[in-house]
Amino acid sequence: MNAAIEDNKPKIPWAFIGKVFLVIIIIVCHVYFEYDIEKRIILARLLRGLYSFLIPSILLSIFRFIVIMLYNARDSQKRERGNFVLGINRLTAVLNTVFFVIAIMTAFGINPKEFITSMTIVAMAIAVIFRDYITNMISGLIVMFSEQLSVGDRIKVGEHKGRIIDITFANLVLQDEEDDIVMVPNNMVFTSTFMNLSAHQSSLFTVRFELPLEVSLHIDELEEHLRLSLINHPNLKVKDDQYKVKVMEIGKDYVRYKMDLYALTNSNRLHRNIENEILKEIIKFERSILKSS
Repeated sequence: MNAAIEDNKPKIPWAFIGKVFLVIIIIVCHVYFEYDIEKRIILARLLRGLYSFLIPSILLSIFRFIVIMLYNARDSQKRERGNFVLGINRLTAVLNTVFFVIAIMTAFGINPKEFITSMTIVAMAIAVIFRDYITNMISGLIVMFSEQLSVGDRIKVGEHKGRIIDITFANLVLQDEEDDIVMVPNNMVFTSTFMNLSAHQSSLFTVRFELPLEVSLHIDELEEHLRLSLINHPNLKVKDDQYKVKVMEIGKDYVRYKMDLYALTNSNRLHRNIENEILKEIIKFERSILKSS
């Protein structure tokens, strides 16, 4: 609860404040010590390099803040946030890297325009060598700025199925039903069969739990107990075998189970709340069995 409150608190943009403060200091130094600075060639180049990074980066940060603010205001009624903010953040990071490289060149007295022109052939060779990564990056940007899928959606791409936990320039990061992390190249979204399993009103999620062997002997009673406690749940959609407990693994002194449930919405928070309710009911049942034995 406290962690959630902390996440919702507005974060102080220390990096932006630091950039603005540094630019002000450089400008003041330039105004009062311009002659001395120009006499020191290395220092003058260093300051020009800082200018070429800090000023575009500050303007980019302001533009990013305005765009995200307008986007959030327009889509404030949406139940789930899309990937637009994620895409803007990734694109901002790339542009800041470009500005930083240009600043380094300027600080060393290299003309960025002439350097890029002279490196055209090398750049073409690099583009051919890293073609797959470049196309993956472009595909990742398309995914981030599209409405086809979002972080938190359950998807199936080719043979891979799971919930999206992150989108990078190279991969979709999925968490499958076995809690394994699967990296799926972004290109597969456009070159393979793609299904968004969270596009419908009801959304499947899985509750996993573990019971000692002595409690597992009463699994039929547990199923009935869960059915009675959840049958009238306002946020669950009843389907055939909704409350069927499936065995996943049998150990030396334990058995692992899972339940597949369908919620009325795709909200991850709702799924976690329902999962907590079910786990509490399982704990109650386990205690009652252990006490009676």
